Amino acid sequence: MVDFDALTRASLRRWHEAKPTRKFLSDKVAQSLVAAKKRYQAVEAKTGVPWAVIAVIHERESSQNWGRSLAQGDPWNRVSVHVPAGRGPFNSWEEAAIDALVNCHPHLARRKDWSLAGVLIGLELYNGLGYANKGVPSPYLWAGTNQYKSGKYVRDGLYDSSHVDQQLGCVAMLKSMMAIDPTITFAGAESTSSTPQELHRAPSIANPSKGSIGAFIARIFNVICKRTS
Repeated sequence: MVDFDALTRASLRRWHEAKPTRKFLSDKVAQSLVAAKKRYQAVEAKTGVPWAVIAVIHERESSQNWGRSLAQGDPWNRVSVHVPAGRGPFNSWEEAAIDALVNCHPHLARRKDWSLAGVLIGLELYNGLGYANKGVPSPYLWAGTNQYKSGKYVRDGLYDSSHVDQQLGCVAMLKSMMAIDPTITFAGAESTSSTPQELHRAPSIANPSKGSIGAFIARIFNVICKRTS
């Protein structure tokens, strides 16, 4: 059972401590993703999922191949064979992407919290909680940053602690995209705090929405402060 409060705190700390290890590549990939902004925004308009999140998932699932589905990287013009299997065929990449976000686990289109905390948890859920269950950084998020060294599920159920994921993680791409396009913002991402206490407060800095993961963490932090004051 994953402790989502602990996972959120760890993810926020990693975000603020993350430094790129393959910056040339992450900047190059980010330029390609930002260049396709309008296509991703068309899917955002139908799902509510931020276009930048859709973009980095597209890169992770299929290296931004427009002939492949956002759900699992299978061709969208055929019935998918990988999980989630049995989807499609679809008439366009956009139609397949909407299906992946609306109808497939973890149903990102149902999420309302798109603060930084919500983004990081949403991406973790999209790839699965195998890494969180092990208490290790997921390469899906952290590859290409100093927060990831090694460890990867090389196939379903088989984890290899020495295997190094060669793809960029979502965080490396997002940070490069945010440097290129300043309109990409997430509540809590702008914090430059360096102490553990301040990092744990990051979601509340930009006044996260009521009921969000960030707001829940802020309430916990305030209770702790009251008890120790």
